[in-house]
Order: sequence, then C-alpha cells, then structure tokens
Amino acid sequence: MRIPKRLRAALGVAGVGAIAACLATVLASSATAGTTLGGSAAEKGRYFGAAVGTGKFGDNTYMTVLNREFNSLVAENEMKWDHTEPQQGRFNFTNGDRIVSHARSRGMSVRGHALLWHAQQPGWAQGLSGSALRNAAINHVTQVAAHFRGQIHSWDVVNEAFADGGSGGRRDSNLQRTGNDWIEAAFRAARAADPGAKLCYNDYNTDGINAKSTGIYNMVRDFKSRGVPIDCVGLQSHLGTTIDSSYQANIQRFADLGVDVQITELDVMQGSNQANIYATVTRACLAVSRCTGITVWGVRDCDSWRGSDNALLFDCSGNKKAAYNSVLNALNSGGTPITTAPTTRPPTTPPVTTPPPGGAGCAATVTVNQWTGGFVASVRVTAGSSAINGWRVALTLPSGTTVTNAWSANRSGNTGAIQFTNVDYNGRVGAGQSTEFGFQANGTGTGLAPTCTAT
Repeated sequence: MRIPKRLRAALGVAGVGAIAACLATVLASSATAGTTLGGSAAEKGRYFGAAVGTGKFGDNTYMTVLNREFNSLVAENEMKWDHTEPQQGRFNFTNGDRIVSHARSRGMSVRGHALLWHAQQPGWAQGLSGSALRNAAINHVTQVAAHFRGQIHSWDVVNEAFADGGSGGRRDSNLQRTGNDWIEAAFRAARAADPGAKLCYNDYNTDGINAKSTGIYNMVRDFKSRGVPIDCVGLQSHLGTTIDSSYQANIQRFADLGVDVQITELDVMQGSNQANIYATVTRACLAVSRCTGITVWGVRDCDSWRGSDNALLFDCSGNKKAAYNSVLNALNSGGTPITTAPTTRPPTTPPVTTPPPGGAGCAATVTVNQWTGGFVASVRVTAGSSAINGWRVALTLPSGTTVTNAWSANRSGNTGAIQFTNVDYNGRVGAGQSTEFGFQANGTGTGLAPTCTAT
C-alpha cells in the first residue's frame, strides 16, 4: 500500500489520501437487490462501493466479494497523480482504464480519485512551484478528466486541502502556495474537461460539526454563491471506536447548501462498537436525501491500509462480519428517497462558430471557462462536407493574455495572433465529424473568434 500513514487527530488513525467520493445516481448493479450491499443501496437510489486495486484482481476470493456486493468502484491509487503522470506530460492510464472497464462491464459506476492532492505527487511535480506548478496542476486535471470523460460518475477534484486543528483554514502545501484560488481553478478546469461528471471536494476528520468541516462548509457556500462548479462533498469517515453525535447534522448542513454528500472512505476500528458505528453511518446517510452513497476503503480486512484494525466488512477469507449484517439491515430498513438536482455549471462564453465556405473545409468553435486571472479554452474542429487530413486553427488573444500550455495540438506563438495545428493522431477528421484540442492561458478569454483552415 503506497498511501502514507499519518496520525489522525481524534481517531489515532492515519488518513488515507483521498478519495473515494462523490458518486450519486448509479447504474443498475449485478448485485441481487435486498440481499447485497449494492443491490439494497440501489433500491434506495444510492450506491454502495469499494476502493479497489488492480493488484488484487487475480485474487478469486477478493473478486468474488467485489463482484457480488458492490455497485460502485473507486481506484485506491491508480488514478492519483504519481500513477497517471509519472513524467511530466507523459500519461499512463493503463490501470485506471482497467478498473473502469471492469466496473462498466458489470454495470457499476466509477468514482474518480483524486485529481489534485498534496501527497502522492510525482517527483517532478514536487520540484515545481509558483506558476510552473499551477500550470502543470491544471494541465494534469484537464488531461486526466478528459481521458476518462463520460466514464466517471464523480471526481474527487481536490483532496485534503484543509488543515487539522482549530483554525478551519487551508493546509500549507506546494499547491496552496500557488495562490488561494487553486482549488477554484482546479474545479473549473475539471468541469471544462468533463462537463458530465459530478465534482467533489474530499477530506478526513470532517465527520461532525467542527472547525475543519466548518472551514470546508464556508468554502462550499462561497463557491455556490459565485458559480464555481462544485457538486458534492466527500466525508472520508475513517472512524475509531466512537462516532461524533453531530454526524448526521453535518451531512444535512452540506446538503442544505445544494450539494450532494458522499461517505467516501469508510472504515471502522474493530471492537464491540464496530457494527453499531457502521449502522449509524448508514442510517445517517439514508436519512438525508442528498447523501447519495457510501464507499468502504477496501474489500476485506487484509486489503485495508489500516492493517490490524480489521476495519472492513469482510474477513480475509471473504466471510461477512457482524458489521456487514448491520449495514445490510440498515439499508433494507429504508431511507429518504434521493433528490436529483441539476449539476452546477460554470459561466461559459457562447461558442463562436466560423462556418466552412461552401460546406467544405473545416469550422472551429470555442468554449471558455474563465476564473480570476486565467481560463481554459476547449476548441472543437469540425470537418465540412468532405473529410480533411489536417487542420490549422488561428485566433487572436486579447492584449495581455498569454497561453501557458496546450494539449492535442501543436502551437505557434503564445500571445497576440497564434496558430494551432493538428498532431499526428487527430489530423484526419471524417466528413461532418469533430475532434477537440484545448489550451490554458493567463488573462482573459473574452471575444475569442477562431478560424479553421483544412491543410
């Protein structure tokens, strides 16, 4: 297990980096309704998922439990920054794709974990700072979310960015030192890259109303008031032998802000109270209509990052523990129906289209997602009545605007009049078909009017 163990304030357990968070409405599961965790949760419009690792996919006992019981999966490590971009600009999605493929083949939904986190960064990112790190981070968010576009129900966009203790403020990290708006910039970039995914903030030691959870609450309230795209909050819930009496009230207050709440990394120290705590968490989620699902952080006790805590629902032989029965009974006892709310969308500029003359050639449209001091632009190239074998898109940037990076296109220039041309894999576009590229810039994206020429 590559997740570092850190002492968790009130629990004495270390915090897993991030991650499992925010899935809501789910696909139908192969699990049998009412007799399995996923099946019973699906009857209530929710999911019950597990964090998984591809290293266990060859274990028959592990896979039997996984396939029978859960209707949602999240990658424990395979979608984190150090796994997906081990070298700057060189991405590896092999194991992440494997998890998504397995889930989709069995009708399970997938949570994405996690786009940005102060831990488990690749060495090259740890060596960056300032604008170089900010640009690399936003590019990472964009590339990973775009790769999995349409396949992820919810993304943990940012993980564990708030400090422990009584301040309710941000954690000091290399990401925080790029500017206090880095979380907002990450959420806007994620929305641009995958408009259909729910976007979540995820953290630990937020299992009741306390200074840390209140700091997050204030951030979410601010984001909602300004149109920053945030759809859900993940409560990790790595629990010890007790549970905060304000657990359900904390879920409810986030829901009242108009975001979903998901229990994203649930595990509970084994002891006489384990089954009761698991049941309490389940009932609390079912009692709030916008609590859309629960993810346990692993499948069996021997798969857990918590070692001898035996904190999960199955023993190493795959047998159901008393905690399993308490969860299933709580799920089958009913709950508040899910309320489906529209996913928030950030303000965008309307697409600008330059039609190809005579129906031939190509056209370009642009959509801009702007934040204070910068933006991400997504450009769609569409062939006319005939296929094209290459394209060139030209546009003029407003004064003071500078392109910092681009993807899926070659770039000539970074200020003023600039051009983008196809790369080797997206030059040929069939008649009436489209391809996309994008770029990030400092400044404003107002008034961009791209023109396309077939080459």
